[in-house]
Parts: sequence; C-alpha cells; structure tokens
Amino acid sequence: MLYEAIVVVRPGNITEVKEIAFTIGSLIINSGGVVRGMTNWGPYLLTKSVKKHEARHDSGHHFIVRFDASPENQEMMRKTVGLDPRMIRMGCVRLGGTLQAIKDVRGQVEWKKGLERQELGSGGTM
Repeated sequence: MLYEAIVVVRPGNITEVKEIAFTIGSLIINSGGVVRGMTNWGPYLLTKSVKKHEARHDSGHHFIVRFDASPENQEMMRKTVGLDPRMIRMGCVRLGGTLQAIKDVRGQVEWKKGLERQELGSGGTM
C-alpha cells in the first residue's frame, strides 16, 4: 500500500532532520518496503504550540515521505520513530491500496501553485 507521512522535527539542526529521514528510509527498506520520494519543506510555524518530550515547540522542520509498505510495517515505523526525542509530530495517511489507484502518484510532493508558504521570520500569510 502507498502511504504518505508528514514528519515534523524540532528545528535548528539540519543534521538531526537528515538523521531522522535516514532512519525512516532505513526502517521502510529493511522491512521490505520502497521509498518513492522525500520532500523537504523546511521550517515552519506550527498552528499551535505542542508539548513533546518535556519541551514546548512553536515551530518545526517539515518533510514528507511517500513509501510503499504493509500496514504492519508502516505502524512499526511510526512507533519506532515516534520514540525519538527530536520528533515533534508525524502523521501518516494511506494514498491507495491498488495499482490502479496509485499508478499516477509521484514521489515528490509539490506545493499547489498560488498558495503562499508561511516561513519562519517571513511574516507572510497562508
């Protein structure tokens, strides 16, 4: 089945983000899955303050992972990565279960044209 995970990591150190992305990719591949693509969206303000691992976060570094895996392996990956203290949030949705449903899905996730991104310190609106 094809899944899309939106991952939010504490901001500030790009090395931590790369390590978590590598861990997610390794867990998927080692369990027999396939990583279709990763897209780095960068640091953004969160919609509300989040408390995780005894720390409060107002912003996070976002990236998207699209991958094929069994439901059991997807759940194992979510639980394993969720224990990492550098993680703030992770949401995972199934994009499709049949070849017909996912044949046109690309690995990269692009922003829709015409939408503005609210980056840290830009003062822009969404």
